[in-house]
Amino acid sequence: MDPRVKERLEAHLSTTGLRRTKQREVIVEAAFATDDHFNAEELLEKARKLDRTVSRATVYRTLQLLVDCKLLREVDLGRDQTFYDPNFLDKPEHNHLICLDCDRVVEFEDEHSAMLHDCITRRLGFQPQMKAMRIEAHCDELARTGQCKHKSERALALAQ
Repeated sequence: MDPRVKERLEAHLSTTGLRRTKQREVIVEAAFATDDHFNAEELLEKARKLDRTVSRATVYRTLQLLVDCKLLREVDLGRDQTFYDPNFLDKPEHNHLICLDCDRVVEFEDEHSAMLHDCITRRLGFQPQMKAMRIEAHCDELARTGQCKHKSERALALAQ
């Protein structure tokens, strides 16, 4: 885990008067053990693999804590639930492309999109504080070949 995560979390806990707990540490470890986006239930499952005593309520409170101290960002991936992005610290300006066929999420950064965001917000009289772009698209591979390896992998994962 990136030492900046622990430093920022420690500073936030100290200023808010919250304690370090074993469950909270396990949840943080599970959250930052991956670059993948996750929802609260997926994080609970990952954390319980490390410590089966982790509670659902502690996961939800810890997620809010991590968002408050800007270690995680809530992202809308168009799936009617909140997902969390653990790559926010390293890549604060990244965007998301979501395949409508297989639900794969691809992160991307582009200097042109950052400049476009700045131009639009400034032209309209705003100072950008946080920028995000979500593009939903159909998979070229599926359109071209009739098959998508990611769709097949997802179907297998859901069947298990």
